Amino acid sequence: MSDDLHQTSSGKRLDVISWDEFFMSVAIAAQRRSKDPNTQVGACIASTNHRILSVGYNGTPSALNDDFFPWGTSDDPLQDKHNYVVHAEANAVLNYRGSLKDLEGSTVYVTLFPCHDCAKILAQVGVGEVVYLDNKYADTDDGRISRRILDSCGISYRQVVVDVHIGTEGQAQQ
Repeated sequence: MSDDLHQTSSGKRLDVISWDEFFMSVAIAAQRRSKDPNTQVGACIASTNHRILSVGYNGTPSALNDDFFPWGTSDDPLQDKHNYVVHAEANAVLNYRGSLKDLEGSTVYVTLFPCHDCAKILAQVGVGEVVYLDNKYADTDDGRISRRILDSCGISYRQVVVDVHIGTEGQAQQ
């Protein structure tokens, strides 16, 4: 395909990625920061005028040394990661340094559909839309509760398929 099909008469490129692809690529990059061996989730909150407001991923609170906490599931509550991990959406809200009022009407891009606890948090801060990649818990009680919360609060949600490739070259060693 010739270059003139990808530019306007003024020379501006036309083959740019969409806003959905852009913000979801940020969420995908964020999920790569998660140390969870089974489920890595990233979230990016975008304003109505296409600005990144905050980013988060699932992990332990920053004050905890995660080397001393479990990363697996267990019947013993002291050894179950779920009792120590903060979800990506919650971290994105907590990481936001502006007025929570500024989150009203925003869009959350998340790699996994929000659990019911995160749906409550997103509803409480006034998020207007949730855009997600995967909904592997759709047929569970938690998935149904999440949708009920979002529906009841007038928060729209939609799944997107994006073709985003984030390379691994140059990753810092820990």
